[in-house]
Amino acid sequence: MELAHSLLLNEEALAQITEAKRPVFIFEWLRFLDKVLVAANKTDVKEKQKKLVEQLTGLINSSPGPPTRKLLAKNLAALYSIGDTFTVFQTLDKCNDIIKSKDDTAAYLPTKLAAVACVGAFYEKMGRMLGSSFPETVNNLLKSLKSAESQGRSEILMSLQKVLNGLGGAAASCHRDIYKNARSLLTDRSMAVRCAVAKCLLELQNEAVFMWTAELENVATLCFKALENSNYGVRVAVSKLLGTVMATALIPKQATVMRQNVKRATLEEVLELMATGFLRGGSGFLKSGGEMLKVGGSVNREVRVGVTQAYVVFVTTLGGQWLERNFATFLSHVLDLVSHPRATQTHVEAVYSRRCVSFILRATVGSLLGEKAQIAAAKDICQAIGKQMKAVEAVVNDANSENKSGAADVAASQHVMVCALQELGSLVQSLNATASPLIQEPSIGLLETVTSVLLHPSMAARLAAAWCLRCVAVALPFQLTPFLDRCAERLNNLKTSPEAVSGYSFAMAALLGGVHQCPLGIPHAKGKMVVSIAEDLLRTAAQNSRLSLQRTQAGWLLLGALMTLGPSVVRYHLPKMLLLWRNVFPRSLKELEAEKARGDSFTWQVTLEGRAGALCGKNFKLQHYKCAVNQNMIPSITERTLITSLIPSVIKAHGAHLKASAAMVRLRLYDILALLPPKTYEDQHVKVKKRILYTSLLQPNSASGSGALEHDPSSIYLRIPAGEAVPGPLPLGVSVIDASVALFGVVFPHVSYKHRLQMLDHFAECVKQAKGVRQQAVQLNIFTAVLSALKGLAENKSTLGPEEVRKSALTLVMGALDNPNPILRCAAGEALGRMAQVVGEASFIARMAQYSFDKLKSARDVVSRTGHSLALGCLHRYVGGIGSGQHLKTSVSILLALAQDGTSPEVQTWSLHSLALIVDSSGPMYRGYVEPTLSLVLTLLLTVPPSHTEVHQCLGRCLGAIITTVGPELQGNGATISTIRSSCLVGCAITQDHSDSLVQAAAISCLQQLHMFAPRHVNLSSLVPSLCVHLCSSHLLLRRAAVACLRQLAQREAAEVCEYAMSLAKNAGEKENSSININPFTPGAGSRRDAHSRHQGVNITETGLEGVLFGMLDRETDRKLCSDIHDTLGHMLSSLAVENLSHWLMLCKDVLAASSDMSTAAPLGGGKDEESEKKDEMDDDTMFTTLGEEDKSKPSVAPRWATRVFAADCLCRVIMLCENANKAHFDLALARSARLKNPKNDFLVLHLSDLIRMAFMAATDHSNQLRMAGLQALEDIIKKFALVPEPEFPGHVILEQYQANVGAALRPAFSQDTPSDITAKACQVCSAWIGSGVVSDLNDLRRVHNLLVSSLDKVQAGKGSSSQLYRESATTMEKLAVLKAWAEVYVVAMKIKKEAETKPKHVLKSTEEDEDDFGTVDELPPDSLITLVQPELPALSRLWLAALKDYALLTLPAEFATQLPPDGGAFYTPETIDTARLHYRNSWAPILHAVALWLNSTGFNASESTEETAAAMPNSQKRATAIMLNQTPGTPPAAKSLPEINKDRMHLILGVSIQFLCSPRPEEPVEHVTSCLQALHTLLDSPCARIHIAEDQLLGVELLSVLHRLLLTWDPPSVQLLVTGVVQQIVRAAQDYLQEKRNTLNEDDIEEKENHLALGEGGETGGLVPGKSLVFAAMELLMFILVRHMPHLSSKVSDSPSHIAAKSHLSEESARLVAATVTILSDLPSLCSPAGCMTVLPTILFLITRVLKETAVKSTDNQVPPPVSAALQGIKTIVTLPRVKTDETQKQWTGLIRSTLASILEYSQPEASKPILDEVSILTAIALFLWSASTEIIGVQSLQNGCMNRFKSALNSCDPWVQAKCYQLLLSVFQHTNRALSTPYIHSLAPIMVEKLKAVERSRPNNNLELLAVQEGIKVLETLVALGEEQNRVQLLALLVPTLISYLLNENAFASASTASKDLHEFALQNLMHIGPLYPHAFKTVMGAAPELKTRLETAVRASQASKAKAAARQPPPTVHSTPTIKLKTSFF
Repeated sequence: MELAHSLLLNEEALAQITEAKRPVFIFEWLRFLDKVLVAANKTDVKEKQKKLVEQLTGLINSSPGPPTRKLLAKNLAALYSIGDTFTVFQTLDKCNDIIKSKDDTAAYLPTKLAAVACVGAFYEKMGRMLGSSFPETVNNLLKSLKSAESQGRSEILMSLQKVLNGLGGAAASCHRDIYKNARSLLTDRSMAVRCAVAKCLLELQNEAVFMWTAELENVATLCFKALENSNYGVRVAVSKLLGTVMATALIPKQATVMRQNVKRATLEEVLELMATGFLRGGSGFLKSGGEMLKVGGSVNREVRVGVTQAYVVFVTTLGGQWLERNFATFLSHVLDLVSHPRATQTHVEAVYSRRCVSFILRATVGSLLGEKAQIAAAKDICQAIGKQMKAVEAVVNDANSENKSGAADVAASQHVMVCALQELGSLVQSLNATASPLIQEPSIGLLETVTSVLLHPSMAARLAAAWCLRCVAVALPFQLTPFLDRCAERLNNLKTSPEAVSGYSFAMAALLGGVHQCPLGIPHAKGKMVVSIAEDLLRTAAQNSRLSLQRTQAGWLLLGALMTLGPSVVRYHLPKMLLLWRNVFPRSLKELEAEKARGDSFTWQVTLEGRAGALCGKNFKLQHYKCAVNQNMIPSITERTLITSLIPSVIKAHGAHLKASAAMVRLRLYDILALLPPKTYEDQHVKVKKRILYTSLLQPNSASGSGALEHDPSSIYLRIPAGEAVPGPLPLGVSVIDASVALFGVVFPHVSYKHRLQMLDHFAECVKQAKGVRQQAVQLNIFTAVLSALKGLAENKSTLGPEEVRKSALTLVMGALDNPNPILRCAAGEALGRMAQVVGEASFIARMAQYSFDKLKSARDVVSRTGHSLALGCLHRYVGGIGSGQHLKTSVSILLALAQDGTSPEVQTWSLHSLALIVDSSGPMYRGYVEPTLSLVLTLLLTVPPSHTEVHQCLGRCLGAIITTVGPELQGNGATISTIRSSCLVGCAITQDHSDSLVQAAAISCLQQLHMFAPRHVNLSSLVPSLCVHLCSSHLLLRRAAVACLRQLAQREAAEVCEYAMSLAKNAGEKENSSININPFTPGAGSRRDAHSRHQGVNITETGLEGVLFGMLDRETDRKLCSDIHDTLGHMLSSLAVENLSHWLMLCKDVLAASSDMSTAAPLGGGKDEESEKKDEMDDDTMFTTLGEEDKSKPSVAPRWATRVFAADCLCRVIMLCENANKAHFDLALARSARLKNPKNDFLVLHLSDLIRMAFMAATDHSNQLRMAGLQALEDIIKKFALVPEPEFPGHVILEQYQANVGAALRPAFSQDTPSDITAKACQVCSAWIGSGVVSDLNDLRRVHNLLVSSLDKVQAGKGSSSQLYRESATTMEKLAVLKAWAEVYVVAMKIKKEAETKPKHVLKSTEEDEDDFGTVDELPPDSLITLVQPELPALSRLWLAALKDYALLTLPAEFATQLPPDGGAFYTPETIDTARLHYRNSWAPILHAVALWLNSTGFNASESTEETAAAMPNSQKRATAIMLNQTPGTPPAAKSLPEINKDRMHLILGVSIQFLCSPRPEEPVEHVTSCLQALHTLLDSPCARIHIAEDQLLGVELLSVLHRLLLTWDPPSVQLLVTGVVQQIVRAAQDYLQEKRNTLNEDDIEEKENHLALGEGGETGGLVPGKSLVFAAMELLMFILVRHMPHLSSKVSDSPSHIAAKSHLSEESARLVAATVTILSDLPSLCSPAGCMTVLPTILFLITRVLKETAVKSTDNQVPPPVSAALQGIKTIVTLPRVKTDETQKQWTGLIRSTLASILEYSQPEASKPILDEVSILTAIALFLWSASTEIIGVQSLQNGCMNRFKSALNSCDPWVQAKCYQLLLSVFQHTNRALSTPYIHSLAPIMVEKLKAVERSRPNNNLELLAVQEGIKVLETLVALGEEQNRVQLLALLVPTLISYLLNENAFASASTASKDLHEFALQNLMHIGPLYPHAFKTVMGAAPELKTRLETAVRASQASKAKAAARQPPPTVHSTPTIKLKTSFF
């Protein structure tokens, strides 16, 4: 294939390959040429042009296939337009000669077609350059058109279309000829020709004025005729032609209008013409009336659908603005269509017409109009409905006049009503909350109008009105409860009117059905109301015979609808319902017989209706409450089966009009039986069941495609299947058959083999007996049932049965494989495959396969070949690759042979389909057959005519299956693989170019697979633009495929995808016809001329692909498509948004800005806005010239609310992405400096005002969803930006300037009519804002704070006070949100207060003194926030505790359900427990924290005074509180004592915490865990809580083990730190408690020492019991933390092979954790008795010393890491433990301490491998032992030597810091009170010190550290002098004084010395001056002994005095005694 990539065709390579591969090679070369010609250098092309033309024209004669000829023509034309055009006429003549040639053989045909294609391409590309020759060409083409066969005809027509396109108006002379010739072909036999004609005429009408003037009617008639017996493709093409011609006739294009004076058609004429097609079809206007009557006059369905589509094209072509202006006319016209008797001759036809009209309205109003225009349209529809209803009421009230026409009017009006109401409902539902103005404006009266239709005499209209109400309620949930109440009230008032009973009950049922779409639901009481109404209706049904039918129906309908409310509501009404159900069915067989004997037909009708209703409710109940099926229901169901067996005899007795009611009962029964567990009716009723099934299965199945609400009223409350807008249950007959088929499938697997055989034989018998059409229907039903049964068997994993059952089934199936009806053949093939699956024996499979092989080899007829080839495919599909592997080769070879049968496309289609099934199911086993299959697929793609679209679709499927089979191998580079890969790519290229949308969609999915397996080989630069073109296709399938593919590409390569999409926009701009519009049908000359150019309809502007996708979200309604667009945009956002911030933020802003336009628009009643009035004033000419341009500039519709919600979500995602990207996004100073360095840098913080503005726009919109999204965005912004400082105003933050916006965004959310969920969200934002600390001024904060205060008042109002619109749990949600917000604010306030209290006081003082200099006014006084919360605290604390109690009760496991208070808690009602739980789960944590803080701050001394509680709570709550405090509600609660109350509170808080911490769900936010831990920590701060937890040791142990579990599952260090904090609190509590106990003991019994010793854990024996011991639990937990952060502590971990020895440096957080852990560890021994200490100490000491060893690592800045200081502190704590050294433990204790010291000494041995030890820490540890332990413990020789060696090496260290520290430590050791301990050290270390200090004279210190070391050393020496005896002092001074004097410098040296050196001089001098007076006698002695010392000293003293005098002279004498400078600094500060 690589060889094909050259500019000229590589003829040698072509000659070498086999004949079969040549076409592929040529095609590949042409593909390459197509890409290269555009990009190549013009001169290169001109050089080789001659040769190229020869090669290309040569190919014309080589009979190329369809794709090749298309490419060939394209290349030739391109070559001429790029190179020279000298020879173009010669080539043209050659082609013309070929076309003229008389050779009509099949072999010559491809050459002729290629020539035709070339001619078309030339004209299209070069147009007027060839102008002179066109008449000849056109005549030539038209001549051959007459004699050509179908392929030739369509190719010629396509060429003509291109000629017309290329020449434009210049070809006017030929227009009439083309029109005359083409006209007759519109009704051609071949569908492909009809399509081609339609496209050709569509091109023609651009220029040929006569088509839409004189010939307009004829064109219309032709189109109607063309639609008869058409397929989908023809309907699309013809409807486009018809719609466009009609639109042009109405508003002609400017160019043509200027040229000729044209008479324009009026709107009425045009619509009239279209209507004739809809109503009369293609029968023309000339046939006499008589004939019409004979035919029955029913319009062919295809025509009606085609005309419907034409209406849509007509409106879309004229555009949205036209529709806005003319909507009323258009609406009345379209509604007239359904009211016309011709459109509603039979019921099925009426339903069909209604579907058509609804489609017209939905497709135009739904997608072309923006939200404002839609609201206006809804008004118009309302008026239309009102008008109709008035007419109907007139007729109904006028009943006595008996006018026939009136009745007909009413009948016709029902269809109008249905269409109008359905459209109104859909409109309101799509507008959602934006539709609120419609409801609120009284002038429109939408609700009155719709409710008036509930009294319409026709059931269909009443149902439609009910449905419309349901839509309104779902869109505006606040209307739901008022609607229900209104309907209930009217039902009661109008009980006597049958229409009212039926209409209002429909409406109520519909509303109840809509509840599940409203998250806030309805109040629980409404359920009771519905039950009582239903019961009342059923009871009174019998009283009045005129109403009994309606009342029965209504009652059961309401009960059925009630079932949809879910188990929590239904639970309460079950007993009553069961009673009603029991009463409606006969109780026994006897009663049944009696019933049969009496009763007339009307009673039976009522009874049957009742039973059907009852069964329907039952059905729903079973579907949703599986648990409720209890045994007592099953007998009643079996009785129902008996009724059904009765029905036929009842119908016989009472006439046929009972049929419908009876069918309804049957339908309901089947549905129920299919849901029941089959065990329940296995035995008794097989007979009955068979009978039922036969009766229904053997009826012919008639109406399809005609779903309508009136077929089954219950569907008004059931859930709508996904993807449908309005429920459309099928007609009863059909539904019954469907239900029985489903039931058959369920029952069959549970019936005995004998019965199975009977059934199957009976089926075969039925098929034999039935004749004609009926036979087909019966067979279809039977097959569906058998398939359903086999599927049931397969799902139950059971077998078909013994041989005879199989045989019977086989004969049934095999007979159908040769049936002429294709559907039956399909069913038979499927059944065969399923059978093989169920039987599962190899021999059986082999037999089946062999049978089909033989048949296929011998049979020649199409039917059997297709049937058996499908059978093979199904066999493989159901048995799977392994089971059918041995037949693979035969099957494949046979199918490949069949696929090559060019004579019958049908056989090719079926065999290719089977092949695809086999490839899919065989998987890797197929690998061997890939090459032959691929080459066949390619050959067929290159040869099969494109008009056989089915074949191409199957080829696409095969290609996809092959790609999947080869899979990831496609990445390989081997020769075979690359051949396979390039074949696949060629295949994709061919299918991509096909004209059929399905084939193109298959191509896209193939490319998507290829991209998944071999991404490098898919060329995105060509794929992405083609996908972008498909985004505007009119085929949903194609748009779906394109978006799905883009979604996959964007996941990996979002940047490239966007770039290539933008390149498409650039190319489009360069083309001369750059009129590329978003909307393919926008008016304007440009877009129409361009209608067939390749880029038609793609508008990629500077917003790029993202912009187009956002635009699509407004137009698309398909769920899958929208979710794919969301995903694609999401992927693009994740990978591109951070780099390209301003672009994405602009996109979101543009989308969101639409909402503000909407809300600021003038009120709706205000008529036209000025703009449209201006437009109306323009005169016509200007009107035409502006139309095109003005429409292009703006997108078709403003973004709808759903898109805006998505944009707001995107905003939140952008913020989140930036958070993970770069710090500068949230730091203004950083961002600005980065921006200066590189102006391209873009940071989120620079767009803050935009972010706030967008969040504000969203949060204040009409649409509730958008408000939620906006508030969420606002919360994110506040959280992320709260701490960002404002660089220009230090001490302020950026967000301060947006206070007003935040306040304004929040205020509307607290208004009275806001839904609870929004208020709840707004509370969260409030608390985030108040707690963020952005606002410092109390007055500003008050605005937001007041919102919370007002909502708190609402909470205190208690239950049931406000009028309720939503279910109770919505109130729960709102109240808890308020409490949670307050809790969060309180927590923050307390935190600020605490920080303010712990600040050092003097700072505050100084600010008070210097008030004038500082603007301290802005500063927050520390308790400001708390002052806002304080006044509410008494109420708040009570509510918080109540909420916690509720939460505690609600989290009880199910088995304690009986303990819950019967009438709910403080904030929830028992009915809504399940939903309430969720709300509690979201809000309990902050509340818990707040309660803990409150209890801690009040010190537990606030008792709940009962009066206060009582006053604040309404009665219901009083009762609840009483119950919570475990008292009976009747008795007045005895006031509890404060300790009891506190104990309760403690239990509550600890219980809630422990319950949660035991098993926090992984999806819990980490904030809950931290809140809970902080609450515990706070709680344990207060003494009351400490005593509580210490008294009951098990409680502490329990808490510790729960915390241990928490650590196992939660990783974040923040959580671990909090846990250690809580552990420390528990240990401290225990310590305090123990101390208290010991103190009391000490006072009481000083004699009983023993008793006192055994206090603490471990008692006298020292044993700790796991599970009871606090110390043990704590050690377990602490050990876990230590090992988690320092794995080498655990021998288990460090010995395991996976452990890596390398030590990592602890992070800062880990270091803090380890330090905290060590501190707690060292506290534990104090909790033990001496014996217990001996148990735990070895472990503790081991851990502490190891931590010391691991963390005491030298750092550069000599900082002591926290773990080290903690370890040292711990050693000190342990070594100085009091009361450990009892007589028994003395020895053990000594051993422990010695070992510890020894191990520390051992660790400090310097080793090469380890990091450098921090000697200072080790020395400190040693010194600690020396200070704290007694000599007899440490005075052991070996230890002493070790210690001394450590000190010696430190003294000799080269690091001055170590020396200095060493001197300090030695000082402390030397000063030890116990001389016995210190003397050896002095003896051994003092000499070394003196030597070191003497040496300083030679190397003076160079820096401060070295100076410090010397100073410290001298201090030690001075101390030694002081310690010495009087008699030794002279010797000691003789060491010290000379050393000091040696540090003095003479004057010359002093001047040049370094600062350190000078400081040393000063230090020495001062010390000497100090020593002299101290020891005068010894000093003199020393000085006298050495005169040179004396002179040095004197010189130095003199010099120093002189310098002082100089300084004094320079300065004025100081007034005050100067203090050290450091002090000065602080006071200035």
